[in-house]
Formats: sequence, C-alpha cells, structure tokens
Amino acid sequence: MKFIETRGNDGQSPLAVSFSEAILSPMSSFGGIYVPESLPQLDASFLEAHLDTSYKTLAKDCLAAFDIDIEASVIDEALDLYDAFDDSNNPAPLVKIKEDLYVSELYHGPTRAFKDMALQPFGRILSSIAQTRNENYLILAATSGDTGPAALETFKNRDNVRVACLYPEGGTSDVQRLQMVTEDANNLKVIGVQGDFDDTQAALKALLVSESFNTTLKENNIKLSAANSVNFGRIIFQLIYHIHSYLELVRQHVITLGDKVYLDVPSGNFGNALGGYYAMKMGLPVEKILIASNNNNVLTQLIHEGLYDIRETSVIPTTSPAMDILKSSNIERILYDLYGDERTKALMLQLDSEQYYQLSDEELVTLQSVFSADFCSDEEGKRYIQTAFADGYLMDPHTATCFKAYDTCRDKPLKTIVYSTAEWTKFSPVIANALTGEEGANDRDALQTIAKEANIQIPAQINALFDKEITQKTIIDKEAIEKEILAFLN
Repeated sequence: MKFIETRGNDGQSPLAVSFSEAILSPMSSFGGIYVPESLPQLDASFLEAHLDTSYKTLAKDCLAAFDIDIEASVIDEALDLYDAFDDSNNPAPLVKIKEDLYVSELYHGPTRAFKDMALQPFGRILSSIAQTRNENYLILAATSGDTGPAALETFKNRDNVRVACLYPEGGTSDVQRLQMVTEDANNLKVIGVQGDFDDTQAALKALLVSESFNTTLKENNIKLSAANSVNFGRIIFQLIYHIHSYLELVRQHVITLGDKVYLDVPSGNFGNALGGYYAMKMGLPVEKILIASNNNNVLTQLIHEGLYDIRETSVIPTTSPAMDILKSSNIERILYDLYGDERTKALMLQLDSEQYYQLSDEELVTLQSVFSADFCSDEEGKRYIQTAFADGYLMDPHTATCFKAYDTCRDKPLKTIVYSTAEWTKFSPVIANALTGEEGANDRDALQTIAKEANIQIPAQINALFDKEITQKTIIDKEAIEKEILAFLN
C-alpha cells in the first residue's frame, strides 16, 4: 500500500510513498501529513475469523491487510512486546460498567497509558528500519503527558535512534513528569518547555519541515522523524484496538456480530478517534463516534457548528491535562478523507494564518453523520469519578469525560465502548479529591489515599518513581528548543 499527502503534492515530493518512508519522514507537501491511498476492507468474515484469535494475531492480520513494507519477522518482534503487558493474551481488556456501557482499558502497558498500545510496536519497527538502512535518526516527541513516557520507554537504548522529548513544564501530572525526567539512557533527552502542549507540538512540526535544521542534521549524518500521531506509524496500531474491543463485546455475548455500537473517545490530538474512524471505514459496525473533550472544547464547537476557532483563545489547564490541546493534528486526516486534499490544504493554511476556519453547511452535515461531541467540566468529571467508584469502578479524569458524552450524545440505545486512556495512578490528586475531598495532596500521598479507599495496591513501577534520581533537568523557553536539541546531538 502507498501513502499520499493530505494537502496535495508540491511537484517536488513523490506522489506516493511506502509505509516505511511515511513513518521515517512523516511530514509532506505544504506542511501536510500522510494518509493511506485507500483503506483495506475488513468484512464480516474477517471479524468472524478473529473471534477466537489473540490480540497479536488480529494485529498481524490488520497490518497484513495494509500490505506494509515491513518484514514479517520485524512485525512479529514488534507485536511480541505486548507480551510484557499485564495480560499478554488480552492487552486491552473490556470491562462492563452498565448494561450498555463498557470500558476498553488501554493502559495495561509499561507506562500505564494508552500510548503504549501504539508506541511499543511502532518503536521497534522504526528502530529496526534505521538499523537495516544503517541510518541514524533523531525522533522528536511532543507530549501532553502520555506520548513522552511511552516514546522514551520504547526507544531507550535502541541503536541508531536518539529521542528529544518536549513536555510543557507544569502541564503534566507529577507521575507523568517523573516517568520522563528519571530516564537515564544516553540516547534520550527530555526538555521541559515553558509553555503549553500546543507550543511543543508547533515546535515539533516546525523542526520537521525546517530546511536549516534538517541541513544541520544531514551534515551530522542524522535523519529526522517523529513519535507523535502526525506519524501514521502510530495510527495504524491505534485502529486495531477498536476492532478488538468490538470483538470483545461479541465474545462476551453482549452483541451479535454485525450489531452497531458507539465508540466514545476522550480526544486531544484526535489520534485515538481517528483510529476508530478508520476502523469504521474499514467495515467495523459503528453507529457514530462520540468525541469527549474537556473545557478546551474546540472539537465540540467544530462538530456542533463547523467552526474551528482558536482566535483569542489559550489553553485552559484542566484536571484532564492530556486533552489540554487546541490544535488537534489528526483532524487534518479527517478533513482529507471527507473533503479531499485541496479543501484540506485551504482549511489548514487558514487555521495556521488566521487561527480559524469555517466548514460549509454541506460539509458540516457530512462531519455530523460520523461524529457527535460534548465537553465535560472538571467538576462534572469529578462527579462521574465519584459515581463510577460508588458502583465499583475506579477511573481517571480523562475517562470521566467520556461518561458525559455517553449521557448526552447518543440518540439510539446501542452498546457504547468508552476508551480509557490512563490508569488511575497517573492522576491521583484529582481522583483523591473526587473520592474524599482531599485537597492539595501530592501524588504520593494521593496514591496512598486512593489505594486505601479502593483496597488495592499501588503498582510497583509507579511507587518506584518517587525514589529514582532526577536525571533530566533541562527547562527552557520555547524559543531555545532547536538550540537545546542540537546541543544534545553534539
């Protein structure tokens, strides 16, 4: 399968590239990104054939359907990394909350967040390509809290790869920050940026297309790639768990194969929701995708009004910080799929230059045929955490936003799959406050409060973070990012 550009071709870049080329160099003409030339179709027989297979077998066959140019042995090694998850046979368990509400827990990997589902195998594949080509790569990662730890974990100590990870100082939970700043592998650099996630993501995108930065890297025999979901290598692994969660409903005799469901996704950079959209386009029986936001509710406005407007707006810090994002990169892939490359280019360039765009009425109807949306305030989220805990389920504040969308966005009595993106340990002060009213607790004390309330143990890898040495101490202004990265490489 070939990959093409969301904003059309500039006459200098190839008209289409292979999967390996798309993940090694994820940015395309006019600042666009890559999408599949077409999507494989997974019919009812494909789904039925995987009712009794493992997650790894499902993943391998999904990748085979895309016909990617990666050796089978490398794919097998990448998928074997799921063996280190809590349950090697089922790395993303589906848990019943109500008769029509189920939670797909995507956080059972090494960093206790959903980014492990994609970044663990993706990191193995990218580093293998680099070694096969005898090339050296700098991998850029901008994180709102979960991509960073997962990227550092998958790439640490791998040959031919170095990683520069940017995070907003003060914009992550303490546990997320500790997972990054205690990494001590020589090929990793963690940089705290005085700004928000949009600042770090804007810097990443600018560096990916910067002629001077790329020239400097070339002089040092280094090529450039990214671990963020602008890279389709992330997305191809994210669509798999949507198929898996649907099959889990069938296995649990909750639905019959072919019944439609709602997918309910907490959304920041939109990669998770995009994976669900692609699964739906490939044949998964989905009624609609529900987009859950926090008070940074630009996506709610887009889906309700067709207006993407970040003029005179800044990121609002919330209790679900991984969703504190205004520019959602993967909306671009949705625009391309619905409206084509010329319209996508026009909309995205207008967003860059004028900080807004407006869809036509016809375009909005098309968007609303696939998506519904709502946003959840911090206080509403805490109430959902309280209610779920009283019913026997412990969840993080990002998952809580989906419970609001479940209440307000459905117009049919269909089964709904909520995607839980982080374990409770990642955001313990918020959860402790919701459960006990405890205020101002640090992460360590809040973890103990929750463990006592829920009568559970704190995972050993989380407890150990508080006693590890802080090895990554760099905190800089956003204007100094390029200079700091080049200093790391030298």
